[in-house]
Amino acid sequence: MPQSPEVVLKSLKEKRYAPLYFLQGDEPYYIDLIADYVEENVLNESERGFNQMVMYGKDVDVSAVLNNAKRFPMMSERQVVIVREAQEIQDFNNKSGQQLMEAYVKNPMPSTILVFCYKYKSLDGRKPLTKLLDKLAILVEAKKMYDNQLPDWIANYVRQKGYDIEDKAVQMLADYIGNNLKRLTNEIEKVLINFSKGDEDGVISPAVIQKYIGISKEYNVFELQKALAVHDVLKANRIIHYFEANQKANPIIPIIALLFTFFSKLLLVHQSADKSERALAGVLKVNPFFAKEYKIAAVNYPLPKVIANIHHLRMADQYAKGIDNINGSDAQILKELVFRLMH
Repeated sequence: MPQSPEVVLKSLKEKRYAPLYFLQGDEPYYIDLIADYVEENVLNESERGFNQMVMYGKDVDVSAVLNNAKRFPMMSERQVVIVREAQEIQDFNNKSGQQLMEAYVKNPMPSTILVFCYKYKSLDGRKPLTKLLDKLAILVEAKKMYDNQLPDWIANYVRQKGYDIEDKAVQMLADYIGNNLKRLTNEIEKVLINFSKGDEDGVISPAVIQKYIGISKEYNVFELQKALAVHDVLKANRIIHYFEANQKANPIIPIIALLFTFFSKLLLVHQSADKSERALAGVLKVNPFFAKEYKIAAVNYPLPKVIANIHHLRMADQYAKGIDNINGSDAQILKELVFRLMH
């Protein structure tokens, strides 16, 4: 069974190394994190010149990778070979390439740490090579994170860095940036670099996120969602007029995606037998702080209207992507969408 990235990183930090790591999956963040750790920490600076090699899949074949892996280290206990973008090795999935890989997995060079970074896809679990990697090597499956897992992940990441963060600030990051972990961590690091523990009582607040990630305090997609929830037509229109004047900072696709998530969660509210804030927080996978907003929205948007709004959002998404677009510019699409959502 594939190992989790966290378990593998823990072993590496404890200097428990394996001869072969195969990192695969549709979440490149963890693949890069593990490969970067190996590249930066296994060998010291004086050893790297002769004993560390980084290769790229489009430039090599399986034979070239394994020939380098079979070398003996020079004046060092071990050598490191990292294959970036391994999914681009041309003969990797050919019969000959697979046979070479299978032979090496069965008898790897014990003084080599060989790392394959196989991004955005995974090997067929039914193939002999995959079964061998799972049994004899370190096989890592880096899966894309679900949206409902993001808030806990963000909060843990920030706390591991030694900072505290408010629940609303966590949700803002999750909603505004989404589950692209590389971009998410880059934005969090930008906040942490600029944030002083002497500010805001040492806690990262929504105001801090707005300040350092460039989200307008009054005119942003979160305020648009809140205006829709309470059916504040005037405020919703003010926000979309602001978006029209600042289209580069407010692209339409992420706005539609966030609103789609919001109305999808309203479906769950309507389906929930227990509509207490605590129960809804559990169903929606949100902090109880946000459950009240969903309760209000559920009153303003009965179930048939929620279903209709999800259809409007799907159509707007198609128009924004150029499919059957009869509504013109992104600004026009958004104006019509908000009108349809609220009427």
